[in-house]
Amino acid sequence: MQLGAFSVSLAVKDLVASRAFYENLGFTTAGGDADQGWLILRNAGCTISLFQGMFDGNILTFNPGWDGEAQPLPDFTDVRDLQKQLKASGLTLDSEAEETGSGPASVMLTDPDGNTILIDQHV
Repeated sequence: MQLGAFSVSLAVKDLVASRAFYENLGFTTAGGDADQGWLILRNAGCTISLFQGMFDGNILTFNPGWDGEAQPLPDFTDVRDLQKQLKASGLTLDSEAEETGSGPASVMLTDPDGNTILIDQHV
């Protein structure tokens, strides 16, 4: 099962302080909108997203259709097909994508330890 590019979405209390902290670890801003309370930071092959006031906790994020640099892939497994595979394997989904259609959509589930997983397709 190809889930797409991986990143960690961090729920932060202070976007400015968190950005400074991660920049001191060598991350650089690669996208987002600080005025809206979110930023994407990268360090080599690692991507993290900082979200202030948007989520209660941290989220493991996968982006079908994107490579590690958030560039569209020519071939990928659509989130709706991933959803079918997840459900067929017996997993319970917290939120589901519309089963028909194409383009952007997302699915959420929770692992046995309470960690939220977001499969978020942007293409």
